[in-house]
Amino acid sequence: MITGRVRLSTPSGPAPGPELEIVHLLRAVVVELGLHSARFAQLHGMHPTDVRALIALMDARRAGEEMSVGRLGGVLGLNSAGTTALVDRLERAGHVRRVRGAGDRRKVVAEVEDSAVALGRAFFGPLIERSAELLRGYDAHQLAAVRDFLDGVRTAAAEAGDTAPGGGSQRDPRHRTPR
Repeated sequence: MITGRVRLSTPSGPAPGPELEIVHLLRAVVVELGLHSARFAQLHGMHPTDVRALIALMDARRAGEEMSVGRLGGVLGLNSAGTTALVDRLERAGHVRRVRGAGDRRKVVAEVEDSAVALGRAFFGPLIERSAELLRGYDAHQLAAVRDFLDGVRTAAAEAGDTAPGGGSQRDPRHRTPR
């Protein structure tokens, strides 16, 4: 595993401008977060997609939204069979449950179990708290700039996925990570 500081210079010359330094640092953060998530998945006998599904379900819960099984599949870019296998696996592990939709009883909704939330909080909580602690050092203007930058990058990544060669993304365009 590679850890440590990001090399900000290129083999052919000096370090790029501050904008590219930040983009490269963001890429390094994404890699480290992916590795952290993969450790959680491995520790708990999960596939990385299982972890992404639990995150999507927790985001929906936090936003007070229902997440249909079909929408979950769209968010994760899975077909119907893959989504069914995923939800079956998470249900057998006791991490999610299927319930009927509140507004439309024909709709099957996936809900994250409290035990899965607690499991995630135990593993990811220290990282989340450390990140929040770092943000407490910023004023309202700086926080707004960080929020706008990250939201812009997230939007750009979603749009890039939607226009990627090979047919684009299957993600549900209605799913946006709540602020």
